[in-house]
Amino acid sequence: MAIDARIRRLVRERAGLRCEYCQLSEKHSPVARLQVEHIVPRKHGGVDAEGNLALACIDCNLRKGSNLTGLDPDSGNITPLFHPRRQSWTEHFRWDGVRVLGLTPEGRTTIRVLELNSPDRVQLRLALAS
Repeated sequence: MAIDARIRRLVRERAGLRCEYCQLSEKHSPVARLQVEHIVPRKHGGVDAEGNLALACIDCNLRKGSNLTGLDPDSGNITPLFHPRRQSWTEHFRWDGVRVLGLTPEGRTTIRVLELNSPDRVQLRLALAS
C-alpha cells in the first residue's frame, strides 16, 4: 500500500526538505531525492500515519532499515533509535564541525546504527562546508 500523496507532501514540508536523522538537505543529496520512511517499520506494526513518518536521505533510510534499536557504544545496552516525531534533534545530537555527536544513549546509538559519521558522509559535509 502506497503512502498518500498529501501525507508525503506534509512529511517533506514538515522536515524542511532535510533528512531528519543526519540533517542533509535534499539539494545536497548526492544519490537520490530524500525518502519518506517509517519510523516504526510496517513489519513491526508501523502505519502510514503522519506521526510514524520521517524524511530520510537514502543513506539513513538504508542503514536504519527495520531497526528500532541498537547498542549504545558507551554502555553496550540495547537502546531505542532516535524518534524524530517524539524527540528533538538538538536534545540528542550536536554538531562538532562536520561530525555529529550523540548527547544521549539514543543519539549515540542512532549515530552508530545509521553510520552518521562514516568517512563518505564526513567527506561530503567537508565538501559542502568549503
